[in-house]
Amino acid sequence: MMHAGATAQTGKRTCLELDGITVSFPGVRALDRVSLEVHSGEVHGLMGENGAGKSTLLKVLSGVNQSETGTLRLNGVTRRFAGTRAAIDAGIAIIYQELHLVPELTVAENLMLGQLPNRFGVVDERALVERATVELKRLGEHIDPRTPIKHLSIGQRQMIEIGKALMRDARVIAFDEPTSSLSARETENLFRIINALRAEGRAIIYVTHRMEEVDALCDRVTVFRDGKCIRTFESIAGVDRNELIAAMVGRPIADVYGYRPRGAGGILLEAKGLMGPGLAEPASFTARRSEIVGFFGLVGAGRSELMKLIYGATRASAGHVELGGKRVHFASPRDAVRAGLALCPEDRKHEGIVAVASVADNLNLSVRRHFSRAGFLLDIKHERTLTQDYIRKLGIKTRDGETAIGTLSGGNQQKVILSRWLAERIEVFLMDEPTRGIDVGARAEIYHLLYGLAEAGRCVLMVSSDLAEVIGVADRIIVMREGRIVGNVPKAEAVPDELIKMALPR
Repeated sequence: MMHAGATAQTGKRTCLELDGITVSFPGVRALDRVSLEVHSGEVHGLMGENGAGKSTLLKVLSGVNQSETGTLRLNGVTRRFAGTRAAIDAGIAIIYQELHLVPELTVAENLMLGQLPNRFGVVDERALVERATVELKRLGEHIDPRTPIKHLSIGQRQMIEIGKALMRDARVIAFDEPTSSLSARETENLFRIINALRAEGRAIIYVTHRMEEVDALCDRVTVFRDGKCIRTFESIAGVDRNELIAAMVGRPIADVYGYRPRGAGGILLEAKGLMGPGLAEPASFTARRSEIVGFFGLVGAGRSELMKLIYGATRASAGHVELGGKRVHFASPRDAVRAGLALCPEDRKHEGIVAVASVADNLNLSVRRHFSRAGFLLDIKHERTLTQDYIRKLGIKTRDGETAIGTLSGGNQQKVILSRWLAERIEVFLMDEPTRGIDVGARAEIYHLLYGLAEAGRCVLMVSSDLAEVIGVADRIIVMREGRIVGNVPKAEAVPDELIKMALPR
């Protein structure tokens, strides 16, 4: 491992070095003697399945986790961060996928949290707003800095998180799946910002599951698997994608989507003139048994809002839903579940799971009403058996059913949510961004589960912002734009450029 100075291969100065880093948790070695170097003026990609050790590495950099062995050097100086403040003061910023913002505070206050300008001990509101306005312009965001964070979209909040880190003038900046909640425009802005930071000579670590982002942005990429550094690809140009995937998952995946054609049955779900928050005009469509219907559009197109209207999470102002040919009214999601319709939400952490509860509690959350005694006494033996059965059936990677679900990877959390609804004998699955933040290996497993549901005669509605995913998985694609359904395209006729044209604002 070369120390600070120009590297022989690139001529760039090594800014950050990790040498032999090991981190263990009870029953698992999260990092196993990992060595990595990142140069000033480069974007260094990190790829690997969920649980490969990428997030643990970022936590070592941020001072959250302490390494048991090895050395961390910053510009040639050996450092050990006792906490996050020490890492920040040293010029390291980590932008996590899970946002760290205060919803009740304004955009300006969140941007400058911990460094609010003041005069005689009182916050200087004018200076605060002025500085925030400059940063928002740099981010390409047209937001009033006095707006409370809670009123922003998930994508806008992500950009504020990025701006907060940039305002600290960090020299090493790590991005953890930063585009997972961003629109195409916001992603373009992000790439512009990262390219500018690279030109300024900063060292960028970029964690992603998306091959196209690696191709577009990264200079080099390192693959992690099972807590180890497997390989660093020294140049992205000419890298074979199959070779990269094989390094990540330890096996070749020729087609991550693995589409399995099947015949569609009769109409199972029909929306008739459904209208409510997030829609600009009434929405009507049908979905059949054994069919996977993809919903594609840009962020803000109304896809998630439509799913929540169908599910009863949001009250419709007009129209209705028919299930199996019968008109239904869902006053709440509870009514929908009992009728055989369930939603796997986009925001798994806040809307799909109880993070501090166990895998077993999350899996049995809805179905336990069927076998609890006297309406409130839990049948622990039955729950344990059901949990073990679905852990085995869906290949959920967990120590046991008592493990807190919040400690599982995104893919395994998604499998627990699916298990919950499979135990309920759900007929219609509303899947909102089912593979968001999930690695390529786990994505293939999720797709396999969705095909299995369709082959069993269930119906799947899948919202996705990933055009390749929609085309690769869905039997039919409904395109939405600005709160309207503007296209209904069979798989055989799905052309990427045409779908994008339909989705773009007029």
